[in-house]
Order: sequence, then structure tokens, then C-alpha cells
Amino acid sequence: MPVKIRIPTTLRVLTSGEAEVSTTEGTIAEIIEQLCGTYPDFQGRLVDDEGNLLRFVNMYVEDEDVRFLQGMETLVDDGQTISIIPAVAGG
Repeated sequence: MPVKIRIPTTLRVLTSGEAEVSTTEGTIAEIIEQLCGTYPDFQGRLVDDEGNLLRFVNMYVEDEDVRFLQGMETLVDDGQTISIIPAVAGG
């Protein structure tokens, strides 16, 4: 069973409208690399030049924020779900 990545509405234009895409298990860094390989428009939208998650992008493995796990080295196993949650600001 592959890793599922939930794509927020605001980023679905990058996946041709797909709300969920699949990838293989690995670290968050490896999965983002796979995601950018399949959907090149994600490049620069999730991580900075040093490979760190952008501060206005939150990623969860199941219900846990990766920043409170092992960050980009968080291991995601087959069958788990990643949710990408961009920060929303307003006033």
C-alpha cells in the first residue's frame, strides 16, 4: 500500500486537479523529491534552497506535524498519509 499525499485545494492546480497522489515510502525529504520529480511545478513551493520545509507550509504524517517529529528526516511507511497544509493568513 503506497504512501498517500493529500493535496490542498490551493495546490491542486499543480497535480492537474488531483486531491491525492501516491508515492513510495521514505523520508519526508525523499518523498518531496519524488513529488517534485512527478509534478515539477511543486519545485520551490515546499522547501527552500537548503532543503528545509518553508515556514508557511505544514506537513503532517497522520496527525503529527513533521516539525515535532524528525523534520525532513521523518520516515513515512507504506500505508501512511501525508497532509500538506499551507498557512492561511488574513485579516
